[in-house]
Amino acid sequence: MDLGIDGRKAIVCASSQGLGLACATALAREGCVVYINGRDPGRLEKAVAAVRDAVGRPVIPVTADLNTDEGRAALVAACPNADILVNNNAGPEPGKLADWDRAAWMRAIESNMLAPIFLIQALLPGMRERRFGRIVNITSAMVKSPRSHMGLSTAARTALTALCKAVSFEAAPDNVTINNLLPERIDTGRQVFMVERMMKQRGVTREEARRLIVDTVAAKRFGRPEEFGDACAFLCSAQAGFISGQNLQIDGGSYPGLI
Repeated sequence: MDLGIDGRKAIVCASSQGLGLACATALAREGCVVYINGRDPGRLEKAVAAVRDAVGRPVIPVTADLNTDEGRAALVAACPNADILVNNNAGPEPGKLADWDRAAWMRAIESNMLAPIFLIQALLPGMRERRFGRIVNITSAMVKSPRSHMGLSTAARTALTALCKAVSFEAAPDNVTINNLLPERIDTGRQVFMVERMMKQRGVTREEARRLIVDTVAAKRFGRPEEFGDACAFLCSAQAGFISGQNLQIDGGSYPGLI
């Protein structure tokens, strides 16, 4: 399927690895001019090479810290007329309510709520004026399936989800969509972290920890980053113009709820 976004300009945040890199690769494959982002120039260069090797197309690296006003400004300045914005950022570490002080809450809010909101604020007017825009926020399954140890993520990302739902009504008449992808158990570096956490907590081997986690997934396997990236690319497509304000779970069918 031709997704109708060849030549569109796309910013993919936090895309030097993991889910962000998977989304950037999928969009580059579809012909988008992709701006990738990270804080480490060396890692960004490796990501540029990885995309080139995978799909034979260049991407443009922008070194910037999304958690700062200066970093967000640099990213917007690099591509001020973006047609596509994929918001992504590192999630806060798991923990306990008693352990999270004000600083921990502020870091989570800055990274997983305010950073994407400010990027949307900067780029949405241009999208609406040009009458094409696709905004995809990579959030978390914890938005719809809260767990106490992921409270920081749940709180910040649910707030982002609520704001974007409200804004989506205003943007829709101008062919600008805002959707959220909710990943769980995708085989990335984040999953490596969760496996190592389980190894320490339960005193099990890496293989045992992976098996225990896979057992919680309805599909009985980890998701592949490429699957996630392709879902993102479709939500950014011309064909997805009638899909907005939605939360698409990429979790192997594990969500137990109806809606």
